[in-house]
This record gives sequence, C-alpha cells and structure tokens, in this order.
Amino acid sequence: MTHPDVSYPRNADTPTSHLPFSPSVRFGDLIFISGQASVDAEGKIVSDTFEGEFRRSIENVRKVLAAAGSDLAHVIQTRNYVRDAADVPLYNQLYREYFTEPYPTRTTITNCLPPTLRYEIEVVAVKRPA
Repeated sequence: MTHPDVSYPRNADTPTSHLPFSPSVRFGDLIFISGQASVDAEGKIVSDTFEGEFRRSIENVRKVLAAAGSDLAHVIQTRNYVRDAADVPLYNQLYREYFTEPYPTRTTITNCLPPTLRYEIEVVAVKRPA
C-alpha cells in the first residue's frame, strides 16, 4: 500500500534496472534517490576510470532528479561509496565540481563496492521551487 503523498517519478531519461528498487521516491518536497552508479540507460554497468564512473554516476543522478522536479543545486544530503580509498583525493576534487558551498551533508564509505564498480552515490534532495 502506498501513501497518497508518495510518488515514484520517472521519465524516458531515467536509468532503469532489473533490480527491485525505485530510482526515486518523492514525499512532499523531499526526493530520495536510490544509489546511482556508472550504468547505461538499461542499467548495464559501464566500467571506466574512477573519474569516468564518477561523472556517469552524477549524470545519472541528474536525470533521476530532473524526472522528480529537482537538480543538483537542491541536493541536501549525499551518501558516497568509493571502492578504493586511494581514489578519495580525486573524489573530493570531482565532488567540488558538482556540489558547492554550502555543501550538502555527506557520508563517504570506502573499500565497499564489488570489483565491477568504482563509485556509487545516493542523494536526498528537495523539489525545485515553482
């Protein structure tokens, strides 16, 4: 049973997955985005350098946020998963390209992903004002 104020926004750009999860859930003005990784439109993993996977993951977040009525400027929290701790300095550098002060709250966990992924991110955002 779903709550009447809960929606599951998607559009043609929203990456899909064969796994049992919704890309986003919106409750009022809050938007919860499931972990986005370096995947193509059909959810197939696209292996790349850390930078390539980071950028593809963020672009997937952008697509999911757009479908839900938001964007990166309205992200209030991020949870980040970095496979190799050695990539953390590059991760911090790239992160600053996409998120600016005042930064969203952030958690970063390292040494946690399978060998097929270098990076994954999930976010909480608010809806863009009308």
